[in-house]
Amino acid sequence: MSRTEEITAIEETDERDLVAEPETDAAADADADAVAIETDDSDVVPEAADADEADSAEAALSRESAAPTRRPAWLRLPALLLAAALLLTGAGVWFTLEARSASGNPAADNLALTDVGATADVTSAVTLAMNRIFSYSYDKTDVTEKAAAAVLRGSAKDSYDKLFAQVREKAPQQKLVLTSRVSAIAVQDLRNGHARLLVFLDQSAVRADNNATDNAAAQLSVTAEHNGDGWVVTELEPR
Repeated sequence: MSRTEEITAIEETDERDLVAEPETDAAADADADAVAIETDDSDVVPEAADADEADSAEAALSRESAAPTRRPAWLRLPALLLAAALLLTGAGVWFTLEARSASGNPAADNLALTDVGATADVTSAVTLAMNRIFSYSYDKTDVTEKAAAAVLRGSAKDSYDKLFAQVREKAPQQKLVLTSRVSAIAVQDLRNGHARLLVFLDQSAVRADNNATDNAAAQLSVTAEHNGDGWVVTELEPR
């Protein structure tokens, strides 16, 4: 290579280097700008997040203010107790008025509805009387007659005596034994020493001569009066 060619080669090399350096500086500047932009973006993102959080908090407060306020159960309890007290008070007034109304009703004089002791007393007396006067043995009719004389009065005694006259005549011939038991009894009316009852009897008759047995049921309407010694039967009506 000649001296002239070397000088030319060196000049071309210097020109290429000069052209390359501006490109390198431009690339570096571009990278710096990119870093700056990224840095700016990182600074903006938290601000946006803060704005979003503020919006969410404001929306939550708005929902809470719009939602209806519900009192807890322990705060509502006094109101419930007050309502219950008013209800019971109203019921008490109603029962009081009903009791006063019943006391003014003629049916309230019926002790069968109000006096348990008096009702039990007449029920027991009439049950015992019915069991005795409607039970007899053909060889002991006098025992039944005495029992009837002790508890029967008025029309009840008259009708019974007529019936038992037939018993005295036929019972010994048939060797008849009759057993009667009150199966049910109800006091329909009880006032001023006067009682009206409905009586159901279960009866079993046995003929000793042939051991024949017959069962029957009877229903009676009974009127009883209380005298100084106790209850007596004044009316007997088959039903």
